[in-house]
Amino acid sequence: MNKNNYCVIMAGGVGSRFWPFSRNHKPKQFLDFFGTGRSLLQMTIDRFRPIVPIENILIVTNVLYRDQVLEQIPDLKAEQVLCEPARRNTAPCIAYAAARIQAMEAIKQKGERRKARIVVAPSDHLILQEETFRQTIQQGFDFIDKNDALLTLGMKPTRPETGYGYIQMGDEAKGDEARGKGICKVKAFTEKPNLELAKVFLESGDFLWNSGIFIWSLDSILNAFHAYLPEMANKFAEGENVMGTPEEDAFIQTMFPTCPNISIDYGVMEKAQNVYVIPSDFGWSDLGTWGSLYELSDKDENENVTLHSDATYYDSHGNIVTLPKGHLAVVQGLEDCIVAESDGVLLICKRDAEQQIRQFFMDAEVKFEGKFS
Repeated sequence: MNKNNYCVIMAGGVGSRFWPFSRNHKPKQFLDFFGTGRSLLQMTIDRFRPIVPIENILIVTNVLYRDQVLEQIPDLKAEQVLCEPARRNTAPCIAYAAARIQAMEAIKQKGERRKARIVVAPSDHLILQEETFRQTIQQGFDFIDKNDALLTLGMKPTRPETGYGYIQMGDEAKGDEARGKGICKVKAFTEKPNLELAKVFLESGDFLWNSGIFIWSLDSILNAFHAYLPEMANKFAEGENVMGTPEEDAFIQTMFPTCPNISIDYGVMEKAQNVYVIPSDFGWSDLGTWGSLYELSDKDENENVTLHSDATYYDSHGNIVTLPKGHLAVVQGLEDCIVAESDGVLLICKRDAEQQIRQFFMDAEVKFEGKFS
């Protein structure tokens, strides 16, 4: 295992599109969706253990979730959990982690930084073929060892999905470390398309789903922040001498909320000229919605999915039902619906209305003054 390998896991989201299963006090990354006894966060950590030393794994999360992270991953040290005092999207999250890794490398090498290799991943993805996934990450590490590149993983689309962003592939990368692996320059990033455009993307063969998984060297990402988000880079540079010390927390508490709310895709990846993609296929899903969970789950003869609880169905088709363990749902005459109950909230809505669940959550938060959020 290469001691230059680092992993940054982004675990600060609320997962409001999985409400009411995912709640402010315990969002989806801490939940066991499939009854395996492991949460999404634990599964993510397990996935990286064979290729990244545990002491080089950093989890960036909201300060509210620090204790839950340490409870679920007991062999992490407290200093490996980077706590955001405010939600500011993925660019500040990654900048914070890069600043900490820079400090860790400086300590290890007495000021002389090695070529640290970083993989950044969300905490809430499902990956079925984990060994193929790790092989793909290693291919990425080999590529960024020889190239000043910002590399992302693109998933080969299997359907005209409107809930994902897309990456358009350009020319194939040159060099032995890229040959035969399909690594390409990124031609363009595209936000979530409508159905007709998604069908065009699928048929063209030039587009991949944007996974939100990144691989780069420490130097490459620091240089990119200075080039494309210089104000943010300078904010973190001001704290270079306190990162990894007892003074870090006070610095982050003051500085982090002043960072713009901006994604790494919009702030860096869409602007940089050295962005590459590995076309990948290892059974990936972004567990972002009830619909994605439905697609991945075992179904009965009428395409109904039952999770955690029991259910009987009459004249019903294409539903997903999840209740507290030990509860029974009797469902009659429903088609293509979500039925989810958790902590005093029952949600019943059409599966094709899943993008509205975030609005349902926000409306309930206002109407009931946060009682059910």
